[in-house]
Amino acid sequence: MGLYDRNYVGEMHTESSAARDSALVKFVKTTYLFFGASLFFAFIGAMIGLMNLQLVYENRIVIFIAEFAALFGLMFSRSKPGLNIAMLFIFTTLTGVAITPLVAMVSVKAGPGAVAMAFAMTTIIFGVMSIFGIKTTKDLANMGKMLFIALIVVFVCSIVNIFLGSSMFQVIISSAVAILFSIYVAYDTQNIIRGLYQSPVDAAISLYLDFYNIFVSLLSLIGLSSRD
Repeated sequence: MGLYDRNYVGEMHTESSAARDSALVKFVKTTYLFFGASLFFAFIGAMIGLMNLQLVYENRIVIFIAEFAALFGLMFSRSKPGLNIAMLFIFTTLTGVAITPLVAMVSVKAGPGAVAMAFAMTTIIFGVMSIFGIKTTKDLANMGKMLFIALIVVFVCSIVNIFLGSSMFQVIISSAVAILFSIYVAYDTQNIIRGLYQSPVDAAISLYLDFYNIFVSLLSLIGLSSRD
């Protein structure tokens, strides 16, 4: 079933359906424009972080807090056009800065090519799962609760492993994150083409978080497999 062939509200007149499809196409295009811009701002943040790596290391707690503050700011400004876009790009820039210690570690242990490989793998996974979300006739909406529960479990396990410091447990966690957010890509993509997001910014941040978490988990797996 094609992207523009879906019936969103049951039986509709041809003209009304065409207008709705046109609005949806515009929404999807705007969403992916914001998603691409988010990746660009994250890249800029990563470059800034890499050029100031020692400063990032010394202030990683502050950056972590600022990152979450920006995410909450984005959530609270979602109904305020302009401000929500600014908060989106502030948040994604901060995530780019925050990831630089992991990028630097993987670059040292496995080489810069490993980072590029992780990004390429993330792009492939994202593309494949996006296509699956569009093409599948299966309704993924009923997976929402299950995915959220899995997300909570992974989050709790990550907190626990901060104290355990187990490399093997971290491999399991990173693998679970990669799988979980790969499924989230299909889930969020289907929600987008069904018109379930209030704005393209909301949809874009969902896709960005999926992409970002897959990338981070793959970087972690590469880093763990390259440990001395």
